[in-house]
Amino acid sequence: MDNIRIAVNGVSFNETAEIYKPHADPFTGPITHLAPWNFAVLATLMFVVTSLSLFENFTVMLATYKFKQLRQPLNYIIVNLSVADFLVSLTGGTISFLTNAKGYFFLGNWACILEGFAVTYFGIVALWSLAVLSFERFFVICRPLGNVRLRGKHAAMGLLFVWTFSFIWTIPPVFGWCSYTVSKIGTTCEPNWYSNNISNHIYIITFFVTCFIMPLGVIIYCYGKLLQKLRKVSHGRLGNAKKPERQVTRMVVVMIVAFMVGWTPYAAFSIIVTACPTIYLDPRLAAAPAFFSKTAAVYNPVIYVFMNKQTQYNLALFSRRNAHQFSDKL
Repeated sequence: MDNIRIAVNGVSFNETAEIYKPHADPFTGPITHLAPWNFAVLATLMFVVTSLSLFENFTVMLATYKFKQLRQPLNYIIVNLSVADFLVSLTGGTISFLTNAKGYFFLGNWACILEGFAVTYFGIVALWSLAVLSFERFFVICRPLGNVRLRGKHAAMGLLFVWTFSFIWTIPPVFGWCSYTVSKIGTTCEPNWYSNNISNHIYIITFFVTCFIMPLGVIIYCYGKLLQKLRKVSHGRLGNAKKPERQVTRMVVVMIVAFMVGWTPYAAFSIIVTACPTIYLDPRLAAAPAFFSKTAAVYNPVIYVFMNKQTQYNLALFSRRNAHQFSDKL
């Protein structure tokens, strides 16, 4: 048992640190000093977020499948974002709901590795998808290659890069370079930010560079160039851009801002913990950024629908068609 020695007014007291530790085995019992209602709140949050995300992202994928006019190169990337968000919720969201409902990670180590890998992998796929979207807007509006246009094969190459590159940098912990481990609250899993091992630190630093700093750099560069064009809107190429293209650009900007709002707190938390692995944080405080990041899967479908008139029209048409079919059966 670890003890903390505290001096108050010259008098020393020993305070047991064990109350701040999770159960000896996170797979067999919950954190002892957290009331059950904490886990009930998290379970409710994950149920709502997961249900909304699965419904919204599935609707976007179904609408794209049903309507050919939505299957444009840009929409390939947006649907890819919906696929990533759908899979984040299907795996990480579902597992997180079940474990919080139980109060600890009762599913065992295999599910911990699955959740840690799935949430990390699909989350990075989503971030790199936004980077590719940014590059696509830069490519279409700024035309760095002249009259060369974005085609389906270019979008497919972008998607292949996103899934392959993200996989390369999220699979190593499964095979021993770093690890996916139970978080401090004991009901979700993540990369082992708290490790003191030099090899693990090298992986984490490399992971941050390739999977956060690089896509963020692409986003900043591309939209920096776009902002320069916006300042010349009266006589630059953007002035001649079609109104739908300008609307799509605004939509992508909002998507990126929403995603960064969801994931930046978790990224900042991870960097702090990696730099100071011995830092003490209340388990609820340490868990907040991770659970907040999972809400990002809900934003993008809403943004895509409300800022895309063509999608609104096709979804309305799809809903009316299904309603008529249902009424005919009655």
